[in-house]
Amino acid sequence: ITIITLSIIMGTIMTMSSSNWLMAWIGLELNMLAILPIISKPKTTRASEATIKYFLTQAIASAMMLLSSTTNAWQTGSWDILELKNKFSTTIMTLSLMMKMGAAPIHFWLPEVLQGTTLQTALLITTWQKLAPISLMYMISNNIQPALLMSAGILSMIVGGLGGINQTQLRKTMAYSSINNLGWTIMIMALSPNLAVMNIFIYMIMTTPIFLMMTSTSTKTLQNLTTTWTTSTATTLSIALLMLSTSGLPPFTGFMPKMLALNELITQKLTTLATLAIMTSLVSLLFYLRITYLIMVLTSPMT
Repeated sequence: ITIITLSIIMGTIMTMSSSNWLMAWIGLELNMLAILPIISKPKTTRASEATIKYFLTQAIASAMMLLSSTTNAWQTGSWDILELKNKFSTTIMTLSLMMKMGAAPIHFWLPEVLQGTTLQTALLITTWQKLAPISLMYMISNNIQPALLMSAGILSMIVGGLGGINQTQLRKTMAYSSINNLGWTIMIMALSPNLAVMNIFIYMIMTTPIFLMMTSTSTKTLQNLTTTWTTSTATTLSIALLMLSTSGLPPFTGFMPKMLALNELITQKLTTLATLAIMTSLVSLLFYLRITYLIMVLTSPMT
């Protein structure tokens, strides 16, 4: 276990601190190989299936990453991360990083993998595993075409919002919530990379306690969540409030990065995009409010 944990931490730190594509790639591979035994730890067919799905998507993304960096090195003669000048390489690299993170349109693996694993592993995949790809995207953000990032961002928001509406499984709901928040991060990466990093960090800070509290109360479905009120009121209340915060409802923390992102969009005269972003966040607010309503209204002793 210690070796696996160290490998996961080492892989991410290696990727985040490298200036060379090959070292970044090795870090991502080390990280991916170390997390596979953790995903497959529950000896169930669901867990094995999740492990294979995770491995295949990450392996394809890694292959795309190698193709991109090799093509760029062939064209420019440099393996430096900041020297990604070739348009083809940049597009392929962006797609591979989005695949690694689980952003739309290559998001299909994320809800399935989370559903097949334990809550702790789901927490690891939705938070720690996103650090390395996000940091690489941050480094090359100056070279990526803004149109690509913005369209992928809006698509992720729509998919994250619509996908979460009909879910009763909390891990799948959290997966779609993750896709939705990644959409905001990717979209704003085109205009203000620092704001994108702040957005993803705030999301991680809010997601971590949700997963930890769900683990402590063994809550996996909405049905479970409605019955935990009697046994652990404070925990259930905290989950409900954190859900509202993740949705970006004022006056909670989650509202701040969204407000700053919209401010940035309007400053850059991208009002249509800002309106689209607001509309999609309304859709995602729908399923967060549904969860909160189920917890607060239907199960509280006052009703």
